[in-house]
Amino acid sequence: MKTSFANFIREKRVAAGLTLREFCRLLGHDPSNWSKIERGLHTPPQSINVLNDIAIVLKIAQGSQEYKEMCDLAALSSVPEGLIETEILEQLPVFFRTVRGDKPTESELNALLTKIKSAWTPET
Repeated sequence: MKTSFANFIREKRVAAGLTLREFCRLLGHDPSNWSKIERGLHTPPQSINVLNDIAIVLKIAQGSQEYKEMCDLAALSSVPEGLIETEILEQLPVFFRTVRGDKPTESELNALLTKIKSAWTPET
């Protein structure tokens, strides 16, 4: 997962043949505010209800891999700045799958643990 929520949603919206205004009309959101989300200027919605509404409009099946990716990308937007390192961010989907109950591979879990341990290693 190397994309942002903004890019993910914009790509899905365009692929569905929806203009920004039509998408917002169906979603019940203000186009100017939503445009800021798609440009990465505002944080993505965190409400599961709003994410579910987005999934319905974009015809993303709840529980599908696309749905999980959309939710993960929205959640990543609230990761504290100090943790926003490419190597750590790339491991967060493993963490999210684990929290959801999906079983990561042993190598994914080991890579995640290594990143977490190195992030909190005391400086000398």
